[in-house]
Amino acid sequence: MHYERNEYHEGFSICGLIIAGAFLYWGFNNLYNWVWWWTGFILIAIGISIISSQIYKLTNRSKLRNVVKQEFEQNPNASIEEIARKTGITIKDVRAIVLDLKARGELRGKFSTKTGEAKHVEVTTSNQPEPHEKGNYCANCGTPIKNESALYCAYCGAKA
Repeated sequence: MHYERNEYHEGFSICGLIIAGAFLYWGFNNLYNWVWWWTGFILIAIGISIISSQIYKLTNRSKLRNVVKQEFEQNPNASIEEIARKTGITIKDVRAIVLDLKARGELRGKFSTKTGEAKHVEVTTSNQPEPHEKGNYCANCGTPIKNESALYCAYCGAKA
């Protein structure tokens, strides 16, 4: 699997699908124009390429989630930075993937507020999200932070 920078975070776009639909619409309408009928094929090709790239980005997101899940299965105490180094995925995307996995209930556990390493991580197949606690909030994910001296968020592993 080939990874590009911020592919997870900035990958799929509804606007891309709308633009692809516009190209397809213009393309099919130009097929009826006897003078410029060949431009219809070009516009249709552009629309199809945009749609296929959006489909690829959707399928690639699930692959990236699986890669991060497997890293936590192999090393449950890994930090976000370690996983980013091992997989080649940017730290920003690994954090987004971890938050998605936790929201889906596929990853449960906390991160150390001192070192940023994962502790008590469990990879599950349940769709029940983890309950939140009260306190200050993480600037990265909005999770409440109880420990005032925490250097890292216990939920997403970001620096506090």
